[in-house]
Amino acid sequence: MTATATRPPDAAPPATGGKPARKRERQGAAWVFLSPWVLGAAVLTLLPMAVSLYLSFTDYNMFDAPRWIGFRNYTQMFTEDPRYWRSVITTLTYVVIAVPLQLLLALAVAIALKSVKRGKGFYRSAFYAPSLLGASMSIALVWRAIFNDGGSVDNLLSGMGIDIGGWINKPGWAILSVALLTIWQFGAPMVIFLAGLQQIPAELYEAAAVDGASWWRQFRSITIPMLSPVLFFNLVLQMIQAFQVFTPAFAVSAGKGGPADSTLVYTLYLYDRGFTASHMGYASAMAWALLLAIGAVTAVLFRTSRAWVFYANDNNEGAR
Repeated sequence: MTATATRPPDAAPPATGGKPARKRERQGAAWVFLSPWVLGAAVLTLLPMAVSLYLSFTDYNMFDAPRWIGFRNYTQMFTEDPRYWRSVITTLTYVVIAVPLQLLLALAVAIALKSVKRGKGFYRSAFYAPSLLGASMSIALVWRAIFNDGGSVDNLLSGMGIDIGGWINKPGWAILSVALLTIWQFGAPMVIFLAGLQQIPAELYEAAAVDGASWWRQFRSITIPMLSPVLFFNLVLQMIQAFQVFTPAFAVSAGKGGPADSTLVYTLYLYDRGFTASHMGYASAMAWALLLAIGAVTAVLFRTSRAWVFYANDNNEGAR
């Protein structure tokens, strides 16, 4: 006879599924900690985006109920509004001027700071300060005064025999004054460049110096390839920010985009249509067009990065 073990009726059942239970507990704890971000993203980002997308297909003046008009806002924007295309051209001009010059200045200062032995923290903070201050309306108003008739720039150039006048009153110069304010705020990309430069092995420069490579050859063959991922990151980040420029153009032109729409950047015209003319449906359509344009430009940058962005683990075959 074979004895069979029996379990008392009041005994607890054997534990099963211990690992899945612990996994569910960890997932539950993770969602608890993530819930503020998820709630904030849903309420403050996703829901407004959905409402904006709906309004882009309506005629809405913020006072009456939205009236569905289909693609009318988009067709008017692309085919019937010459100021819209002027704002596009002005924004592209600003981006082409501001982004490359800002990155070049940031890289030059980062290279200079890398060789500084004493007071590096002070210089780094001093060059980063404009990035903290430049986005404020007060600094933009000071910038307007500097480039106005009789301002510091006008007086300086007049003393050198160059009579241009106030830049903000000249259609050909006004957008340059706006771009210079962005270029002046090179602190954030400079810090990123400096961090990237410090990660380049010094042995590469030492070997190049032994082989007789000049400073320019070292810069072209070592610094730029090794720094290309950081350069790509800064380019994408600054490009996205440049397409959304608003405060400098608003302050320099007193919210009008003048003279002759020379500072009418895209977001300033969007603001004018939405809050000045109360065409919120049209402004929503402009916002979505801008989002798609930024997405397309970013996709092109990522696509072309395969030809010039190199990583250490890719054996110089480009980004994957």
